[in-house]
Amino acid sequence: MLIPAAAPKSVDFVSAAVTAITDLIRDRDLKPGDRLPAEATLSKDLHVSRTVVREALRSLAALRLVELGAGKRPTVAELDDDAFALMFQHGVCTDQIDIQQIYDARRTIEARTATLAALRRTEAEARAIIMHAKAMEQDFDVPAKVMEHDLALHLAIARASRNPVFALIIGAFHGVTRQTWPVGWKSRSSDDERHAMNELHLQLAEAIAAGDPKVAAALMDRHFDVSLKALTRAGII
Repeated sequence: MLIPAAAPKSVDFVSAAVTAITDLIRDRDLKPGDRLPAEATLSKDLHVSRTVVREALRSLAALRLVELGAGKRPTVAELDDDAFALMFQHGVCTDQIDIQQIYDARRTIEARTATLAALRRTEAEARAIIMHAKAMEQDFDVPAKVMEHDLALHLAIARASRNPVFALIIGAFHGVTRQTWPVGWKSRSSDDERHAMNELHLQLAEAIAAGDPKVAAALMDRHFDVSLKALTRAGII
């Protein structure tokens, strides 16, 4: 954990402190909510200034690895999708990733989450997934609400898969999806086509509730076929 005092001047002490603090978390087997040593203790143990420690903790907080609170010792953070989301949005905005690639990745992952959710979901999760699907149709005249129910449904399916990695990735895609979803909704040729999209989500939810992994995966694939056609029609991909 010690950062050598004799290290070359070119060493990035903040980066070294970040590494040392993450090593400390692992070495002490700290879990979400557990407290880290105070800034003064970290400064002494790492042989760096409190300013360096403070910057290292801010970097870790930006990555959602630690939680900072005024007047409180830093704690280990629970994983969330914020850092992933920023990376995906930055990649799209800077032309390092395109929408087609995002949807290709989503399609692959979400066919799997639908399969696993059908096998692993609880009754409460099945009810929640169906509730979001029905709410999409109930709020049909308010597209912004339809979108939020759509996003919530896909995230609920990912969580029901019992793989937190999938849930993190699907949540991280939401930033990009919030940009493309309204375009895809408007590009559909009629309300009938929009109602059909909502019905497809309901069928997917019901297949998961029925515990049918093959049908759930097939419906998820069909959903992406339809969505990609709508985005192609709109000129996004």
